[in-house]
Amino acid sequence: MTTRTFDAVFWDFGGVITTSPFEAFNRYEAERGIPLDFIRGVNTHNPDDNAWAKIERREVSADEFDALFAAESEALGHRVPGRDVLGCLYGSVRPEMLAALHSIRDSGRIQACLTNNVSTSTHDRPDVDEAMAIFVHVIESSKVGLRKPEPAFYELACTTAGVSPDRVVFLDDLGINLKPAAAMGMATIKVVDPSRALTELGELLQMSLI
Repeated sequence: MTTRTFDAVFWDFGGVITTSPFEAFNRYEAERGIPLDFIRGVNTHNPDDNAWAKIERREVSADEFDALFAAESEALGHRVPGRDVLGCLYGSVRPEMLAALHSIRDSGRIQACLTNNVSTSTHDRPDVDEAMAIFVHVIESSKVGLRKPEPAFYELACTTAGVSPDRVVFLDDLGINLKPAAAMGMATIKVVDPSRALTELGELLQMSLI
């Protein structure tokens, strides 16, 4: 059991608080005869300056992303319009994660959402609104012009929340996003199975979350 004390929990949103958009990508691929995980694979090419990186930093519009992603995916074998990708982004809020957000708030700890998102994302989702309202701070790539895994994104989050990295637990579903946080001193949890992640988080915070 850890002897560290944690003042804050930083959360990724899509794939952590909500079900993963990767599931929606896979359904899209299956429906169109595209190889499994092709869309994710497109984003591994030139990851710091591809269409996805640019829209998350708000460097291109939705129309520009639509064309850029289509060209990038076509070059890799299957043309996928960027607008189709954006339409897959919102999953369902996981009730166990929502309950954990409430419990951690009641414990007096600071909670922040660290999300790579796009400024064109709109929704009429009371479940998303309820979850977002719990966070004391929301750091959005499309608003700050930085994105995970850029170290400056995490530095901004700590400064905004007024906490030292070694007093933070950060949860994300992508290992590449956890590495810079761990290097800064944060305790990190990769969310694959939500129940397991909440068990690990509960152990760190010394509270029951499931």
